[in-house]
Amino acid sequence: MNKPICVGITGGIGCGKSIVCEIFNALGILSYDADSRARIILNTNEVLKDQIKDAFGSYAYGEDGNLDRVHISKMVFSIPEKLAKLNQLVHPRVASDFNTWKEEHQLQPYILKEAALLFEAGSTKDLDKIIVVSAPEPIRIKRVLARDPHRTESDVIKIIANQLPEEVKMKMADFIIRNDERELLIPQVLKLHELFLQAKL
Repeated sequence: MNKPICVGITGGIGCGKSIVCEIFNALGILSYDADSRARIILNTNEVLKDQIKDAFGSYAYGEDGNLDRVHISKMVFSIPEKLAKLNQLVHPRVASDFNTWKEEHQLQPYILKEAALLFEAGSTKDLDKIIVVSAPEPIRIKRVLARDPHRTESDVIKIIANQLPEEVKMKMADFIIRNDERELLIPQVLKLHELFLQAKL
């Protein structure tokens, strides 16, 4: 049985990865959202929760038992060592979760893995092709501030500083989708969709 082509979708915060995935989803293509799955795992995996508390203190989780994302974000994006520790704890569990998900969807023509830190996490080795979604930094900052009222412009700039520069990601990409509010997204996605269906890689 032929395994489905596995395509990674990445890009910096605010670039529009999720919107691109929604277009693929509308075409019937399944996507795995690594960032959303990480949030679920952080709130449900008791071993990981204990590791997070050991590394960041018991106050890392609120009274409801869920990760205090605002508090943790402000901490890790100000201290690179703490961000590295968080990623070290979370990324292997997300990778394992993705592999399980992938095994459950072997009959698909191709599948997508959406992740902000695809290159940074070293999780490209199991992917066949990589799409980078690109957008100018001022537009990305504006989008994040509109989406996340708890973040300040300074917060967003710190997050961007902790991600690989966009020009580096673009050099490592197999395909680039430009979400700069000048080029239409849907025609770019349709072109790649047809390419992946035909497996002309």
